[in-house]
Amino acid sequence: MRGFIPYQNEDGHVPPWEYLPCGAITPKLGMALVQSSGNLAVAGGTLKPTYISMCEKSAACTAGDVIPVIRVQPDQVFETTNSASLSGVNVGDKVTLHASNGCQVTGTKTSGVATIVAKFGDTAGSRVLVRFE
Repeated sequence: MRGFIPYQNEDGHVPPWEYLPCGAITPKLGMALVQSSGNLAVAGGTLKPTYISMCEKSAACTAGDVIPVIRVQPDQVFETTNSASLSGVNVGDKVTLHASNGCQVTGTKTSGVATIVAKFGDTAGSRVLVRFE
């Protein structure tokens, strides 16, 4: 499993890090996140992420702990892996996020939030480039 790792920004800028409070989650590098009740939570399924975690912890945070994140922008492309087959998915299709880990895309196109920019295989675990528009 691989998180959403910044691959490129169209204008070449380096996204600034922000430090925000999280809920009782175990952050992983590249984990897709949203704000919920003032704390960061995992963005899974059809939740479009607004932040990407820039740290990894081996144990769950205490609600309110501050972690480094980058804000998701429409001109960013992220590299990740897919948790299921992408055989019916084409470049340009939108897919959902892994429901629980927030670190991968699925092969589900219904209500997708991650646009496939490139894919390097169809089997689970293949590299994929995505954009959150």
